[in-house]
Amino acid sequence: MTGFEHSLYEGLRSLADSWGLAFMAMVFIGLAAWPFRPGAKESNSAAANLIFGDDEGPKKDDDDGE
Repeated sequence: MTGFEHSLYEGLRSLADSWGLAFMAMVFIGLAAWPFRPGAKESNSAAANLIFGDDEGPKKDDDDGE
């Protein structure tokens, strides 16, 4: 025996436990910081006010149900 008797599953699990966690943490930090980048103020403001774009009020149905 060569001393390398770990299964593929154990090797991949070890890789996921260490580098996978670091990768996911970096992705989370990147996505959480994305709205706070310097050029995002205009797009964030537009997205925040998007729901107020229709100032006509609710649409009225002309059909009286008959």
